[in-house]
Amino acid sequence: MQGKERYMLVREDLLPDALVKTLDAKELLARGEVDTIHEAVERVGLSRSAFYKYRDGVFPLTKLDKERLATISMDLEHRSGILSKVLSLIAKHEANVLTINQTIPLQGMANVVISVETSAMASPLAGLIDAVRGVEGVRRAAIIGQG
Repeated sequence: MQGKERYMLVREDLLPDALVKTLDAKELLARGEVDTIHEAVERVGLSRSAFYKYRDGVFPLTKLDKERLATISMDLEHRSGILSKVLSLIAKHEANVLTINQTIPLQGMANVVISVETSAMASPLAGLIDAVRGVEGVRRAAIIGQG
């Protein structure tokens, strides 16, 4: 399973206290009930080190359902129409482009980072990435963030 992330749905009462308290602290921060991580972890009875260890890996199910975002980084050859083909492919896979950042082409290559909202996609994100990699002029495509 090297390189593959696995996700699991686990009932709260089966989780270790540190994971549940991390979720509680994140919710306090999100609701604005506390201003700092220090205040949040103190209020729920969790160490800051445990919070930092788990904060990027534990989410309430409702949040995962609402926020299906992915950030894709690509190296594209500097030729007319390649980015347009990639954007058309993203639309064909029913993903919604949120942001596009592109570097100035150097030595015939440009790095493009696109953030997409994926909740309407019928197929897995991996299928989109494989399709993007198949576009002529795309030298590299990788998911660099998901949430």
